[in-house]
Amino acid sequence: MTLLRDAAAVLENGPVCDPCLGRPFADLSHGLTNAERGRALRIAVALDADEPFEPSEECWVCEGETAAFEDWADRAVEAIGDVEFETYQVGTRLPPLIEENETLLRELAGLDEDAGERLGSEMNREVGKRVGQQTGAEVDFGRPDVQLLLEVDAGDVDVTINSAFVYGRYRKLERGIPQTEWPCRECHGSGTRAGEPCVYCDGTGYQYPESVEQLTTPPVEAAMDGSDATFHGAGREDIDARMLGTGRPFVIEVSAPRDRFPDIESLEADINDFADGKVEVEGLRLATYESVERVKRLPASKTYRATVSFEEPITEAALSEALDTLDGATIEQETPTRVDHRRASKVRTRTVYGIEGDLDSPTEATVEIHGEGGLYVKELVSSDNGRTEPSLAGELGVSCHVTALDVLAVEGEDESFEDEAYFRATPSPKS
Repeated sequence: MTLLRDAAAVLENGPVCDPCLGRPFADLSHGLTNAERGRALRIAVALDADEPFEPSEECWVCEGETAAFEDWADRAVEAIGDVEFETYQVGTRLPPLIEENETLLRELAGLDEDAGERLGSEMNREVGKRVGQQTGAEVDFGRPDVQLLLEVDAGDVDVTINSAFVYGRYRKLERGIPQTEWPCRECHGSGTRAGEPCVYCDGTGYQYPESVEQLTTPPVEAAMDGSDATFHGAGREDIDARMLGTGRPFVIEVSAPRDRFPDIESLEADINDFADGKVEVEGLRLATYESVERVKRLPASKTYRATVSFEEPITEAALSEALDTLDGATIEQETPTRVDHRRASKVRTRTVYGIEGDLDSPTEATVEIHGEGGLYVKELVSSDNGRTEPSLAGELGVSCHVTALDVLAVEGEDESFEDEAYFRATPSPKS
């Protein structure tokens, strides 16, 4: 069949609007809307048959939905309300009857069932185009700030506000603070046992009263007017270790934020004020969805400063010789005894990139270690009863252990965490 005969076959099966007439032929020509394509076909069919041109205001296929694109856009913008957003995506859920009409239209006209495009796709595009014109936002088919679902049967728009992300680095200035919330082991976070306040956590539900997460996320959640906030760190440090130096990369994810673009300098100050000297943050940036995976997965080396206690006095020469042996060494570490209950038991191979230290007294030294990510530093010192080889204790022939540990740097092995591709700029105010 020719194009005109196909179009005439569509018209023979009842009144259809221009968009529904044009839609089965949407893959022909470019730069036309389906409405323009349909009107052109309607005129061409009339000319070819030498019949009067008769536009149709009724449509048995879409039941008038193609005439409501502007109205749907208005409803969508109203549903978004005062939510800040820069990108969006539109989806459509059609009633089953209209979906069936779409299929029947092609069957009756003898067209392929997948000819052209479907009404849902047209609505996504045409309504989306109008939403962009009204708001100045841009369509994003990946991870938009807001997702709009046109519920045609119900006549309303469902709005999903996707999470927002803030990147930064934190320093933990006090020991005894975990990185993330730690529910009480006895009451499992409920705060009660047998109907009474849990005596192990004083009814708080937490094993530790504070965490880096609890000291940083509330100001971010409040500034973005979100419904919840989650902390994502680049690795973890022991509870008894401080995080100093250049800090540890992190991302805070805020759910359903209504204010997506807070003033970052003010937010940084608010977090540091809220943390009250226990934790401090710097280098805050608005970040992308992909920043979470990057922070959690990017291979990173760590630099530590450890205070080491020796069971017997040693000499500076003995310490220097032992450290020289470990400098650049490949370390084999069986899963440490202290974490064997929660991690798979296996032998890990890690590299000591650099190590140096000085005696503070015959039984104590300060040692600085730069190691591959995943290196267990405490066991590198103590040997963990021979589960780590080589070790400082093994090289000295003297039992020793870490009495205080500070993390000084967390940096990407091959590239920096601070990659501009994972950050977002604050949009300019719309005029």
